[in-house]
Amino acid sequence: MDISKVGDPAFILLVDDNLHGLIARKTLLEELGYRVSTAKDGEEALTLLREASFDLVVTDFRMPGMDGGELIRRVKAAEPARPVILLSGFVEPLGLTEQATGADVVIGKNAGEIRNLVRSVDRLLHRRIPRKPAASQRNGAVSRAKSKAR
Repeated sequence: MDISKVGDPAFILLVDDNLHGLIARKTLLEELGYRVSTAKDGEEALTLLREASFDLVVTDFRMPGMDGGELIRRVKAAEPARPVILLSGFVEPLGLTEQATGADVVIGKNAGEIRNLVRSVDRLLHRRIPRKPAASQRNGAVSRAKSKAR
C-alpha cells in the first residue's frame, strides 16, 4: 500500500453514524492537512473503499447494521496492511482491544480522544517499515560479534 506520495496529503475515511462527531473529526483532520471523506455506516464505507484508495480508516464501533468490528474484519480481509483506528464510548465495558477487534489502535470517546486520535493518525500514517541492513552491514556486525566472543 502506498501511504502517500511525497507532498500529497494522506486520505482518511471516517465512519460514524453520529453526524456531529463525524463533522468534528473531519474538521479537525482537515485542519491538520489531511484529505477526509465520510461515511454514515459500514455499508457506505465499503462502497467508498471500493471507489477510492484510502490511507487510513477511522470507524466508530456501535453503528446500525454493520458494526465497527465487522467493518474492520472486512477492511483487513481486503487489505491487511491498511491501518484502522476504532473509536468507541464503550471501550472498557465491551473489552474492546486491538487484539479483540483487529484494529491497529482502539481509542475511547472521552476527554483524551482528540489528543489520542491526532497522535495515532500521525503514527500510523508515518510509521516506517523497518529495512534490513545492507549485506555489508550485516556481515560487519557478524564479524564484530565473533571477534568479541573470542
